[in-house]
Amino acid sequence: MVAEDSPSPSMLMRFFWTVGRVVDGPVTWWRETVVEPNRKTYNWYHRKYNRVPTVDQCNVDDPVCQFEADYQVMRDKQVDGQIVSILRMRSEFCYRYHGGQDVTALRECKGLWDTYEEAAANYFCKYGDLGWLPKAKDVYMKQKHRMIWERRHGKVGTGMKTEPQEE
Repeated sequence: MVAEDSPSPSMLMRFFWTVGRVVDGPVTWWRETVVEPNRKTYNWYHRKYNRVPTVDQCNVDDPVCQFEADYQVMRDKQVDGQIVSILRMRSEFCYRYHGGQDVTALRECKGLWDTYEEAAANYFCKYGDLGWLPKAKDVYMKQKHRMIWERRHGKVGTGMKTEPQEE
């Protein structure tokens, strides 16, 4: 193709360049002078909320703080649920891509499956058995009771500590 600065472009090429500039010129001007300066750029693809005080930092007689803490827990639950959902979809896609229950698929997708299992277990530890819309106080109490249980009996799911029996 002949460049625009070449010494002798043909008449046909000069005609196409002129038509191109006439058609493209106003569009380019509009985009560069109106659209791009007024475009808002976001660093995040979702709205980023400021963190609010947790329910243990709220006063007992402060319903606004407790309300904000409840909504913070609701948003956190939605985000955590989406993370678990994405990990599940990725691991299922990996198994399908590598041929189902084949040995290769089990080997290739094991790390992704383990990550999903850990995220699902953590999600259940935090929000499981609390219902559809848990309150911040309920989530906090569940965490407190779990920590007390682990201090007394060891990690949940490993069995209870046995006290040494005296004979």
